Amino acid sequence: MTAQPLPEVVRIAGELIRIDTSNYGGGNAKGEREAAEYVGRYLEELGLEVEYYEPIPRRTNVMARVAGRDSSKPALVVHGHLDVVPAVAEDWSVDPFAGIVQDGMLWGRGAVDMKNMNAMILTAIADIIRSGEQPQRDLIITFFADEENGGVEGSALVVQNKPEWFAGATEAISEVGGYSITVDDRRAYLLQVGEKAMIWIRLVAKGRAGHGSRLHDDNAVTKLAEAVAAIGRTRWPIQLTDTTRALLEGLSELTGRSTDDPDALASAAGPAEAFLRSTFRTTTNPTVLSAGYKHNVIPERAEALIDVRVIPGTEDDVLAELQRIVGDDIAIEIVVQDIGMETPFEGGLVDAMVATLGAHDPGVPVIPYLLGAGTDNKALAYLGITGYGFAPLRLPADLDFTGMFHGVDERVPVDSLVFGQQVLADLLRSY
Repeated sequence: MTAQPLPEVVRIAGELIRIDTSNYGGGNAKGEREAAEYVGRYLEELGLEVEYYEPIPRRTNVMARVAGRDSSKPALVVHGHLDVVPAVAEDWSVDPFAGIVQDGMLWGRGAVDMKNMNAMILTAIADIIRSGEQPQRDLIITFFADEENGGVEGSALVVQNKPEWFAGATEAISEVGGYSITVDDRRAYLLQVGEKAMIWIRLVAKGRAGHGSRLHDDNAVTKLAEAVAAIGRTRWPIQLTDTTRALLEGLSELTGRSTDDPDALASAAGPAEAFLRSTFRTTTNPTVLSAGYKHNVIPERAEALIDVRVIPGTEDDVLAELQRIVGDDIAIEIVVQDIGMETPFEGGLVDAMVATLGAHDPGVPVIPYLLGAGTDNKALAYLGITGYGFAPLRLPADLDFTGMFHGVDERVPVDSLVFGQQVLADLLRSY
């Protein structure tokens, strides 16, 4: 029996996964050039004019503009990022960069974040152009570098140095929204209308260097360990926003449960529970430790990296509280900081996204939510462009999709990719 060919969206996502664009952060990355050239060739084959921008060697961004039927309407930016976080192959049950299809799933680093959406964008545009149609308005198709490092060497530089790419645009759509969750055996879609602020900090402890055998009461490693443990064990209080209140109301309508205990209500969302609970509060997670250079030498300096995600508008208060938690002996350095965002769950684009999902999955509610992480929409916000998360996927109830962001054995159902391509194409035709 001859194997059926893969749907184009799955094939392209797999080919993008096989281009290793691992980004270790801090300027240490394999680079996005080959992936940018891949998507650029695809867009050129559709008859589009492609521009590249590589402000730093191998950190390549690419853009093409699709003319709409009515260019007097504000343009829409449709964007993705080409880099991925690293993957330790020994931890995976498959090669993370093989892009294989197995058990009805596409596996590999980027299958969830976000080479899946990149493939959906490309094939949705292809659907429109190959059918001889035009989108309703101009579309600005952009793929950025360095998103997994806060966009410092990607979208931030593009916005700063190539603002003309986005001329006439007022809105944007990208990743981490439009996917389904299961709430008490009922499906619902989450539409991302906001993002927490990101503050990546470095803790620095200093002490007196010396021999490892000595009685030593000024040990930088000990000071740092105490500070890291204090931050890691801190449980920040619930602090709701307009968006998270609306999320809770949506979950309450689905379940009949009260909104009085947000964490308990989020538990109705099954595997998505932890993802949603993180949106109710600030989170501060230690991620990297660095100290010392030999077993019997007490180092003078020890450092730790902390990933801080903050409810929008509370940045200064959180930084002050972190200093109080670690004490005056620990210095806090800001490595990367970006803005938080929140926009109302209303307007023409929101209505169009909700209606398009409804046309493909009738009767299933769409609920707004605040992303606990961040996207390149934050960079576009500096140009006055309002961003949303809309990578539409209809997912199985038992798939821990949100848990696979930056996780092991990242995978996405083939059928979900096809669904997403169709939804996205219809949105871009009609809005």
